[in-house]
This record gives sequence, C-alpha cells and structure tokens, in this order.
Amino acid sequence: MKFYSNLFFTVFLIFFVSCATQKKEEPMTPAMQEKEIYDQAQERIKSKNYSMAIDALESLERRFPFGKYAEQAQAELIYAYYENGLYDASVVAAERFISLHPRHPNTDYAYYMKGLAKFSKEKELLSTVPVLGELTYKRDLTQAKESFDELTEFISRFPESSYVEDAKRRMLFLRSLIAKQEIEVAEFYIERKAYIAAVSRADYIISNLPNSEVVQKALEIKVQAYDLMGKEELKNQAAEVLKRFIEASEKKAAANS
Repeated sequence: MKFYSNLFFTVFLIFFVSCATQKKEEPMTPAMQEKEIYDQAQERIKSKNYSMAIDALESLERRFPFGKYAEQAQAELIYAYYENGLYDASVVAAERFISLHPRHPNTDYAYYMKGLAKFSKEKELLSTVPVLGELTYKRDLTQAKESFDELTEFISRFPESSYVEDAKRRMLFLRSLIAKQEIEVAEFYIERKAYIAAVSRADYIISNLPNSEVVQKALEIKVQAYDLMGKEELKNQAAEVLKRFIEASEKKAAANS
C-alpha cells in the first residue's frame, strides 16, 4: 500500500511539474514581445549602451512597424544614433520621422536634432584643427552652414520649443565660425584679383549673417573690390552703405553705454 501511495505521489509530482513547465514555456504574445524589446531598449539607453539600444530599437521597428511603441522607437533612434556618434544616421532618422509624423508632438525635437547632428559632426571635424583661430580659406565648412540653416529653420518653425535656447547658443558659435571664414575667403580672392568672387563672399555675410561681428569688414571688402575693378558707381553705393552701417553701430553703442 505504501508503494502505491509513493507511486501516486511521484506521478502527481511529475504531472504538476510538467504542467508548470508547460505554463512557463507558453509563447509570448506579439504585444508582450514588443514591450519586452522596448523595455530592453530603454534599459540600454539608461545604461548608455547606445549601440545595443540601436539594435533593440531597429528590431522593434522591423518587427512591429505599426505597433504601440513604433513612433517612440523612431524618435529614440534619432537620439541613440546621435549619442553613438552616428550623426549622418541621426539626420536620416530625423528626416524620416518628420516625413512620417509632421504633426507629432516630438516633431520639433526631430528638427532640432537634424541641426544638432550636423553641428556635432562639424565640431568633430574641427577637433582635427589644432587652433580654431588658424582656420583658413581651405577649410570646408559645408556642415557648419547646413547646421546653421537647419537650426534657423527649427527656430522659425518652433519658436516656443524648449530646445530653442540651446539652438541659439550653437548658432552663435556657427555664425562666428562661418563669418570668419567667409572673410578669409573674400580676402584670398582679393589677393588673387578675383574681385567678383570676393564681392559674392561679402554679400553672403551681409545677407545671411547680418548680426555677425564682421559685417563691417564685408562692406569694406565690397568697397575695395569695386574700387579695384574700377566700378566707381558700385563703389560709391557700397561706401554709402558702409557709412550708414558705421553710423548705426555707433548710435547703438552709445545707447548701450
């Protein structure tokens, strides 16, 4: 009798364990799988493991393109790419987000990150230059100009965004950098007697960077270039603009003193 009792207990135990095991091995639903991947991505972002976070977010997008976390994953990919130093990928992700969700609450963030990614790429390139002041006309500032344009568009579209103040600070740096080089290029063209090209560079500063500290220098270059070309009328016009600019600057300085 004891034997059968032990046998019954053993069979019952095996049956119970088997049921429990089967219950544990039940497949996860798609919703559970999606949440698990999303939570995994969040943990990786928090731990600053951006490379692995990208893997999780890309997997989430690939497997659940219309899921509950799809839009959030797309926005967080912009950030993860950026933090991982993949600035071009961050720009592409931002542009994609803007295209798919033009009225999403995070669209301002996507526009901001486009400019920020290009800004950071430019700063990375500048790190190869020993001293910022030693930049010459040979330096390609395409990324800087693109970043300036992107941040300008961002502020224009979203003037109330919480990212505006940071964007403005970065634009100050970019404006100074771009203006300085445009002056160097214009002076280089003057030396090479490429006067029309020099005027073109000066006009770029006046039109696109009107608040730059080198606007007066740009106007002076225009006067010099037209003088060297023998274009008296254009020289006089540029000289008059320069005169009015200096007078306005002096009045502003006096008012602020």
